[in-house]
Amino acid sequence: MAITTYAELKTAIANWLDRDDLSDSAGDFITLGERKLEREVKHWKGEKRATATFDGRFTAVPADLLEVLRLQVDIDERPLQLVNAQEMHQMRARTSNTAGRPKYFALVDSSFEVYPTPDEDYTGTLYYRATLPSLSDSNTSNWLLEIAPDAYLYASLLESAPFLRDDERLQTWTALYGAAVNQINKVSERATHGGSLRMRIK
Repeated sequence: MAITTYAELKTAIANWLDRDDLSDSAGDFITLGERKLEREVKHWKGEKRATATFDGRFTAVPADLLEVLRLQVDIDERPLQLVNAQEMHQMRARTSNTAGRPKYFALVDSSFEVYPTPDEDYTGTLYYRATLPSLSDSNTSNWLLEIAPDAYLYASLLESAPFLRDDERLQTWTALYGAAVNQINKVSERATHGGSLRMRIK
């Protein structure tokens, strides 16, 4: 059967487990599997771009931020360097918190803290990996289910094993899941880096 929607995925889980009493639990298996996929799948379709405004020391991060790929000030397109909160504090102390064009950033309390504190308003661009939109009865599909329903299925089946105390199948689901994720990441790598092809920029 085709697996293109949340309902079809739940049906496939029941079929693969040969169980017709898991309609409620299947949703939990999918949710747990999604969080695992979210952490391990790195595909360009899960990446986003957003405008950032640096008009103070702190700037809110997108609600779906998972991993920063690049944060830059657009005036010169130079990427800001990621530091930790302690390093940020030490830099401010050494320079008496002198204002200027931001060059560093830290993730602090759901915000980007930039240093130096902007001496004027700057526009920037954020490139980031976003969280995976969760499937539900109202959100029946997402980009990952569209390109890799097998990975979704195996992730869900893998999460079902502890609940069902099905240790015999755990190794099978783990192997199938790992192979699917590895293939997804390789396809994305070839798409974004050209595989063995390299363009020489003159």
